[in-house]
Amino acid sequence: MGSGGREDGSGLSVDDGGGPGLPVGSGHPGSTGHPGGPERPGEGPGAPSAVAPAERGATRIADGVYAKIAAQAAREALGRPVPEAAPPHASVTVRPRPASGDAGLARDGAAPVTTVHVRIGVELDYPTDIGGRCAAVRRRVAERVEGLTGAEVREVAVRVEQLHRAYASGAAQGRTR
Repeated sequence: MGSGGREDGSGLSVDDGGGPGLPVGSGHPGSTGHPGGPERPGEGPGAPSAVAPAERGATRIADGVYAKIAAQAAREALGRPVPEAAPPHASVTVRPRPASGDAGLARDGAAPVTTVHVRIGVELDYPTDIGGRCAAVRRRVAERVEGLTGAEVREVAVRVEQLHRAYASGAAQGRTR
């Protein structure tokens, strides 16, 4: 037996303040609930059981966060920006889905879901495949918003606000055939 400890007859070492020999899970500072570590909150005798997911509360994501994610995703989809173009900007409409029935549950069935409608304004270079670039923006925005927030993206409307003519340096800026 080490110094400062004694056996209490049960085979456990009891600390009397003089050294090592704390019983496992004693709640005493420095005791261990698991070999090699202190007791974890929520473990041990008298600890409350885990809180059910439905009773934990919810995290609410601000509408501006959805808009920032959407604008960044649009920038990613468009690639290299047109020098004189304004960066893509987004506005969103966020609606909580009703919590009744399966329609109000997330894909994993755990929590209520939010639906998002996104409007993105972009400026593109011209000539370009406008439809293809807009489709890429729609896909990327829906993918990123759903992936980062868990919300269901119902609609992504892309509005081309301005086309910027791409001129070759030193080329004539008139009409070409």
